[in-house]
Amino acid sequence: MRTALLSCILFISANLSLFSQDTTRITLPAKIVNGDTLPAVDLNSVVIFPPGKFDTRREAAKYDRMVYNIKFVYPYAKLAGVKLKQIKTVLDTIRNEKQRKLFLKKSEKELDAQFGDQIRDMTYSQGKILIKLIYKETGASTFAIVKELKGGFNAFFWQTFARLFGYDLKTIYEPQGEDQNIERVVQMIDAGAI
Repeated sequence: MRTALLSCILFISANLSLFSQDTTRITLPAKIVNGDTLPAVDLNSVVIFPPGKFDTRREAAKYDRMVYNIKFVYPYAKLAGVKLKQIKTVLDTIRNEKQRKLFLKKSEKELDAQFGDQIRDMTYSQGKILIKLIYKETGASTFAIVKELKGGFNAFFWQTFARLFGYDLKTIYEPQGEDQNIERVVQMIDAGAI
């Protein structure tokens, strides 16, 4: 009995350190206001989005599908904005027209190898949203980008080809108008709310 009691006491005393308070100190930046020392901590701003109001389940399902499509397409649009800036920066340094065309052809092949399959596998709705979000990220329509980089004939050709499938490369992004729902979802994604 004594050995059991002694073993129990040793076990409890060995594990008391598990329940003791943590003595690690955290030092915060502070400000002195009217003689009081107050912690000065910068907090990230929080944006609160009101829940969507839908009259029917069909409208709610349509909105959920749009959110899914935007979440799928938005990274590609952001990447398009970054890549376009990089390409324009390099093109500004190239003076020879032949070298510019070679650089554009090489860049196009690299982008097609990296993202071509994912872009081609997008649905019709995702493609329309991508065209709008590219305008949002770059400030120019897809038609204007193609015209600037590849010339007017190529832009006309791709616009005609896109129109056959119901797309319009000249589509602009109207965050205060018809694209209000898309803008709301994009802001929610940027804020980390969804």
